[in-house]
This record gives sequence, C-alpha cells and structure tokens, in this order.
Amino acid sequence: MFQVIGGRSVLQAARLLAPSRAVLVEAVRGRKSRTDPVAKSKEGRIKVPPPVDPVEMVVLKERYTEYQLIMRALRLEFKEEVLRKKYEEETGSQAEERARQDAEQHRALMAWNDQENLRLLKARILRVQQEEEEAQQKKLEEILQRKREEQERLEEKEREVLQLQEDVKNFVTLENLDQRIEEALDNPKNYNFAINKSGKVVKQTVLQ
Repeated sequence: MFQVIGGRSVLQAARLLAPSRAVLVEAVRGRKSRTDPVAKSKEGRIKVPPPVDPVEMVVLKERYTEYQLIMRALRLEFKEEVLRKKYEEETGSQAEERARQDAEQHRALMAWNDQENLRLLKARILRVQQEEEEAQQKKLEEILQRKREEQERLEEKEREVLQLQEDVKNFVTLENLDQRIEEALDNPKNYNFAINKSGKVVKQTVLQ
C-alpha cells in the first residue's frame, strides 16, 4: 500500500519531486532569422552566468540525493509487492482457491454436457423412430397404391374383354354375311357431311 504524506501518496509526491523533461524550443524565436545582425541594444553585451550560491547548491544536492533514495525505495517496494502477489497467486491460498473454483466449474460444465448429450440422444432416438414410422407408412401407402392401380388395370381389362365380347356379336361372319348385306342396303348411311367446331352436322349431301 502507498504511504500517505500530507494528504498525498508517496507516488504523487515522487511525481512532484521528479525533474521535468526539457522542453524543446526553437533556437531563434519570432521573425528574426539566423543571418540577422545583433540588435543595437545588445551590442557589446557579455553573457555572464548567474551566480551560484554554495549553500543553495549543497541543499539542492542533498535534496536530489534524498529524492533518488526515495525513488529507489519505492521501486523496490513496488517490485517486492508485485513479486509477493505473483508468488501468492502461483503457490499460495489464492492459487488453491482458483484451482478449487476451476475444478467446480469443470464439474458443473461436465454435468451440463452430460445432460445436454442425454437430451440430444433422446431427441435423436425420437426423430429416428418418427422417420422409421413415416418410412413404413409411406411404404405401406405405396404398396396399397400399387394394389389399387393393379386392381384398376384388371378391372379395365375385364371391361375391355366384356366390351370385346359384346362387339363380337356384331362382327361380320360367313354365317351372317348375307343378312348384313341386306341390312346395309336397306339402311344406307351418308358419310358425306360437314360439322362445326362443336361437332354438329351443318351440311350434308343427299343420297342418290
């Protein structure tokens, strides 16, 4: 945990004590270019560095040394805390608790998986049974349909045979040849006629 100093944590205090990064600025500011001459007001001026107070320099050096020690201690403290947490997570009670939770979650998932597999198996068995019943029903319907079609063909053949037997009675044979000739002569038929689209006779010639 961070130690609080004057309402601020050590980390915040270290940030305030840390030296700020240098700000990069242009060597020549404003509109003046590098080839412009020195201003008249600055001609002959000799730049003298600001005086350094020995006492202030000693104080600043001590403070800087103290700052470095504080920062080194903070880094070591943070590193130790991170390593301790990592060790506890890997080998401590947290690792055991996490392993126990993982095992419980694994058992719960396996139980759910078994239930889901059982549900899908029952649904699959029911679907297969329904498909088999539908296939058997369809096969039975096809058999009945073939039997009906076969029966209809037999009945059609029987009707054709009966019709043929009736037609045979009107066939021309050697025995009734003379009789049919006389009937044709007595009842002549005129096939020279015209019909319309509905099949009605609209014009017919007269037999002579």
